Amino acid sequence: MSDLVKIPVTVITGFLGAGKTTLIRHLMANPQGRTLAVLVNEFGTVGVDGDILRQCADENCPDENIVELANGCICCTVADDFIPTIEALMARPNRPDHILIETSGLALPKPLLKAFDWPAIRSKITVDGVIAVADAEAVAAGRFAPDEAAVEAQRQADDSIDHETPLSEVFEDQIACADLVLLSKADLAGEAGLAAARAVIEAEAPRKLPILPMVEGTIDPAVVLGLGAAAEDDLAARPSHHDGADDHEHDDFETVVIELPEITDPAALVAAIERLATEQNILRVKGHVAVAGKPMRLLVQAVGARVRHQYDQPWGDRARRSALVVIAEHDDVNEAAIRDVLLSGVSA
Repeated sequence: MSDLVKIPVTVITGFLGAGKTTLIRHLMANPQGRTLAVLVNEFGTVGVDGDILRQCADENCPDENIVELANGCICCTVADDFIPTIEALMARPNRPDHILIETSGLALPKPLLKAFDWPAIRSKITVDGVIAVADAEAVAAGRFAPDEAAVEAQRQADDSIDHETPLSEVFEDQIACADLVLLSKADLAGEAGLAAARAVIEAEAPRKLPILPMVEGTIDPAVVLGLGAAAEDDLAARPSHHDGADDHEHDDFETVVIELPEITDPAALVAAIERLATEQNILRVKGHVAVAGKPMRLLVQAVGARVRHQYDQPWGDRARRSALVVIAEHDDVNEAAIRDVLLSGVSA
């Protein structure tokens, strides 16, 4: 009977900037009678996604039900961070009906699934499903290797050598663990891009998966929630590059936080971030920036050279602190050079 009272958990994984937070905002706005809780795992020391989600808090997902796990990648901090957080949620007098977990873009989902077998929580929660959000345009463009054609040629010449990049392994593990794949930004990819992205995912998936297009995080919650996958009991069908490894490290990636003075021209900052993507192979930039003369915070989010920015809310009583989280593969990080480029966008 314990299975009947377990609280379902949906794990939402996906590559950096794929649209996980946008999807969760949509689910929060359309809970279909459920009371939700959201756990957000940030890779870095400045929370952005959790702050965005708190703007959507309401009676179906109150502010206290939105929890940031900011002590490192969730798949590496299960005992120290994830388990105590779940136990605290379960101890509340008004327990949520459904829990959403947004992993960091660099997280491997399988170690997290294994945690659901921990004695402290296995009788209380179950993995309703793993949702992998994939940027259709990026996948179609083959951005998971520096030069995919050259890598494939080398593989054909010597199949004993593995030339996969760390990013490709992350992507493949996320797809392999998924119950459902959502191709985000379908409008940008177009029909040809969607077809190409679907082909890539079908080639990587260890089993047949439903693959659905999505624009701005909008999809029927009934499609995403209530899958009943009990994924923690189905680990053998979800292979990982790290199966059998004692640990999962993130030495392949590095995060730096760059603090900036107030800027005068957002367009100049956008141009500087675009330079980072092309000159230093930066994967992700996100954070809030103070613009001179503006009472609102400027929210900046970039995936590669694609930069989005908008004013999201007033600074109010908070300090007008400008800070950007920058994520790159370890060998590409030059903090001084990153800071110099971003400072070039402070003033027009």
